[in-house]
Amino acid sequence: MGVGRDHLHGLYADTTDPWNFRQSEYEQAKFAATRRALSRRHYAHAFELGCGNGQLARHLVDFCDNYTGLDAVATAIEAARESVPKAAFLRDYYPCPLPEGSFDLLILSEILYFLDHDSLRKLASDIQSAWPQAEILCVNWLGDTDHDLQGQEALTVLTTALRTHDFSCVDQTDGYRIDRGLPRVRP
Repeated sequence: MGVGRDHLHGLYADTTDPWNFRQSEYEQAKFAATRRALSRRHYAHAFELGCGNGQLARHLVDFCDNYTGLDAVATAIEAARESVPKAAFLRDYYPCPLPEGSFDLLILSEILYFLDHDSLRKLASDIQSAWPQAEILCVNWLGDTDHDLQGQEALTVLTTALRTHDFSCVDQTDGYRIDRGLPRVRP
C-alpha cells in the first residue's frame, strides 16, 4: 500500500513547506540539478505529479509554455499557486485520472516511493497510452524513505513496466539520483 491521504495531509498540517524547500541549500541544489537534467531548453507543456508547494515548478516553469502540477493536499496546491501563478495546479490523489493534454515533459520528483507497486504500474500504463513521446525526469531520494518502497526500488517498478522509454542516470549525489527517460527509437 502506498502512502495514504492522511499521511500527506499530516505533512502539511503545520506548514506549507514541510521539507524546507524554500530555504534548504540541499533542496535548491537538487532543483538546479533537475533543471540541468532536462534534455532540451524548451517544452510545450510539462506535467508534474506530486508537485507539493510548487518549489520545483519555480525552477522549471520558464522552460515551458505551460506547466501543470497535481498534488493531493489543498494546502500544498494553494502554496504552489502563490509561488507560480502562471502555472496550473490541480488537486487529486493518485491513482486518479490524469489531466488531458499533450505533455512533452513529465516530472516525477520524490513521488514514486509514495506509491505502491500497482499504482506505479498504472502510472506506467497511463504514460504509455497518453504520452509515449514525453521526456520523463525521475528524482529519487537514496536514503530510507520510511515507506513501503525505497526510491530505487520504486523507479525499477516504474521503468520495468514502462516499455516506451529508455532510462539513464543523469546525476547522482549521496542523497538523490536523477534519471531521465527518453522515448525509445523505433526501428
